[in-house]
Amino acid sequence: MSFGDRLAAQVADRESQIVLGLDPDPARLWPDAAGAVPASGSPAQLAAAAVAAHCAALIDAAGPACVATKPQLACFERLGAPGWAALQDTVAHARERGLLVVLDGKRGDIDVSAAAYAQALLGVTPTPFGDVEGLRGDAATVNPLLGRDSLAPFVEAARAHDAGLFVLVRTSNPGAADVQDLPVGDATVHERLAAIVGELGATGTSGIADVGAVAGATAPEHLARLRELMPAAPFLLPGIGAQGGRVEDLVAAFAPGRAGGLVSASRSIAKAHETHGGRPAEAARAEAERLRAAAWALS
Repeated sequence: MSFGDRLAAQVADRESQIVLGLDPDPARLWPDAAGAVPASGSPAQLAAAAVAAHCAALIDAAGPACVATKPQLACFERLGAPGWAALQDTVAHARERGLLVVLDGKRGDIDVSAAAYAQALLGVTPTPFGDVEGLRGDAATVNPLLGRDSLAPFVEAARAHDAGLFVLVRTSNPGAADVQDLPVGDATVHERLAAIVGELGATGTSGIADVGAVAGATAPEHLARLRELMPAAPFLLPGIGAQGGRVEDLVAAFAPGRAGGLVSASRSIAKAHETHGGRPAEAARAEAERLRAAAWALS
């Protein structure tokens, strides 16, 4: 089954388009995470154990209202080998809870390096000693700056494992306009990127493509044009909550169906207790449910 069909089925089954972002800061974890720290170990080992416990608790609390998780790889990789082990544990825990996993690393490079990234995130690496399993994410975020040929190894690996891709097209950060909105002929950079994504994606019975786009919720004025250029692509929509994006502004993303728009939220869920009070797990669950209801009603 193609990634687009898997995504559409998952959205329908869980009645959710919310993607739970996992951006753990070792200095700002939920208090209960400290209870999972072993009695001894290096700083990296202790921090990674706490990060894994925090992410598991967050998945358990907010996951029932979500369709997928989105671990930010940098937040784990900065802890070294123990951090990568915590990432593996987090991916496994998300799968146990029935969630898709979008690996957010924004990788991008030329052929050989791109293929290696794809093996690490989506597939396996063949060696003389046997295949080495990668993280086997359901999807990954990729950077198209090096051009169409740099995306080809990712597309090939993703399709070999029924996985998907989300290509950076128009991102949520304020500086996105510095490059992505620049004119290129009679279009902008983000429109040229969108055209590439629209051409790369393949659809199954659901009508949802296996190559999607990262389209920031903080710039909803671009969504209608991006949807014209990518009529079947699923949009990963970061920037809700802490960055100022609003679910109510995303209606254009849902044109191909509810699976056409995936609303990504991280800090607004993980730190809901800091804004609304209450215990972290209860506040996270309530915020995830609020976002789910808002997106479902809108689409």
